Amino acid sequence: MSDEFDVIVIGAGPAGENVADRAVRGGLSVAVVEAERAGGECSYWACVPSKALLRPVDLAGEVARVPGMSLGPIDTAAVLARRDEAVSHMDDAGQVRWITGLPAEFVRGRGRLDGPRRVRVALTDGGERLLTARHAVVLATGSRAVVPPAPGLAEARPWTSREVTAAKSVPGRLVVIGGGVVACEMAQAMHGLGAAETTVLVRGAGLLERMEPFAGQMVAESFAASGITVRSGTEVVRVERPEPGGPVTVHLSQGAPIEADELLVATGRRPAVDGLGLESVGLPAGRAVEVDDSMRATGVEDGWLYAVGDVNGRDLLTHMGKYQARVCGDVIAARARGDKDDLPALREVAGGYGAPQVVFTDPQACSVGRTEARARQEGFAVRTVEYDLGSVTGAYLLGDGYRGRAKAVVDEDRRILLGVTFVGPGAAELLHAATIAVTAEVPLERLWHAVPSFPTVSEVWLRLLETYGL
Repeated sequence: MSDEFDVIVIGAGPAGENVADRAVRGGLSVAVVEAERAGGECSYWACVPSKALLRPVDLAGEVARVPGMSLGPIDTAAVLARRDEAVSHMDDAGQVRWITGLPAEFVRGRGRLDGPRRVRVALTDGGERLLTARHAVVLATGSRAVVPPAPGLAEARPWTSREVTAAKSVPGRLVVIGGGVVACEMAQAMHGLGAAETTVLVRGAGLLERMEPFAGQMVAESFAASGITVRSGTEVVRVERPEPGGPVTVHLSQGAPIEADELLVATGRRPAVDGLGLESVGLPAGRAVEVDDSMRATGVEDGWLYAVGDVNGRDLLTHMGKYQARVCGDVIAARARGDKDDLPALREVAGGYGAPQVVFTDPQACSVGRTEARARQEGFAVRTVEYDLGSVTGAYLLGDGYRGRAKAVVDEDRRILLGVTFVGPGAAELLHAATIAVTAEVPLERLWHAVPSFPTVSEVWLRLLETYGL
């Protein structure tokens, strides 16, 4: 059986869905191939369920800071039930309807490249189907969690982001390996939902090391205050789990072993390229697919192959994958029509400034653009300004003991913002203003005239500019 479409998309996560949408809007026929669930990792095992688990813990923190209010214990069963609703009880029928309603053809099965413009699909219900693309094939297969090669670790069958976000119950004792976003968010979520003994093991010096140092420090202080233990500068050397599903013992490079009921590995992700057939089109197997700023794969003759989202290794963030997908779908449609394909909206530029990101802990940590260290490394004439977020009237009104911090990294030659970081309860809602300022390279003298409403936490913008000297 052979079918021909203008565009074939392998992967029906957020990035794949957005490519399909934009290509159809551009007048092209599209087939979307998915081996698991339409909606992808984000909808079922990452962004959506993790935030459903974190929201009650975050809200409990907010309530605790407001005098005259109190909150009883969190009903963990109710939280898990709402999480199940948020992921549609793992039923992707709604997402499939959205794809077919574009309209695009949904093909359930595992797709792999089989030479130029050809995708061979091992259908989930049996059999095989060969698809051919007139214009483009787009890889949108995402990424997979990495489990380090410590002796006994894989054999212990630890949780990764998939298992923890889909947990049916909360362990009393939890060990988390890693100090990044998933590790921090899920340590706090599980602890707040009942994992009374939660220990985070970090190989490096602290948490969230890709952000400004104070971000990880403030999250670590919050962890300590709530009873979460963070052990930095330590590595896992051996793991033992004699009985499947039983207690697990983690042996460390320093200090006594730790016994827990469950182990979460959150040490990073790698592009999902296994079995994708990259070698059939002359690309190396087992590596991210390198792309140019139009998301076209480099090194593929005739330029028909594209890759968006985690699989290209640029920015492993759902919103950046969706952004790349919008660019990609529009570029493919423009090239298919013979239109100009080098307009500003047809190139990915946001990643070069530094992708926006939010860590949904309490306090929230969020940033966009370059850190001070990165800006200095890249040779900019850097000046930084910081401000105590808790000193802003709007922050004080949110509750007693509000703690937070803001930092701006300024390019002194052009007097624009290179990066901004906020840490504090609810700080995520400040981030998009920073994203606009950084991406649009708004001059500080112009930014001065963007008047923040009083009394909101966004008045920190005024305080940062005043601290700078405007």
